[in-house]
Amino acid sequence: MVSKDLRVFLMIASFMMVLNISIGAFGAHGLKPYLDEYSILIYTKAVSYSFYNTLGLFAISFMVYVLPNSSKLKKSFYFVLSGTLIFSFSLYILALSKTMWLGAITPIGGTLMIIGWILAFIAIYKDLKA
Repeated sequence: MVSKDLRVFLMIASFMMVLNISIGAFGAHGLKPYLDEYSILIYTKAVSYSFYNTLGLFAISFMVYVLPNSSKLKKSFYFVLSGTLIFSFSLYILALSKTMWLGAITPIGGTLMIIGWILAFIAIYKDLKA
């Protein structure tokens, strides 16, 4: 039997993957004629970071399976998730609206992702005994 946390984490990661594929396809097919080269670059960067970190959410989920009592891993999941959403959606909105001040929000998302991955590292180092 899997824990409730693991089930929720895998469901969130799966939803994020659906979202990434949908947003990526929408950008590639629906928005391309309306965006300039710079906006396409920003949009593509947002999709890439979101995809990579969503794969990371799956990895963290499976680490939670191995270490179900690790609060650091559970916090890691939420830091990576929130960081990915803030980072990517600030870039999506920037690409679509050219609202340049949103660029100041993007690093907050990046910082949250970094904190999440540091927490995962610490959990593996401290909680996973050889």
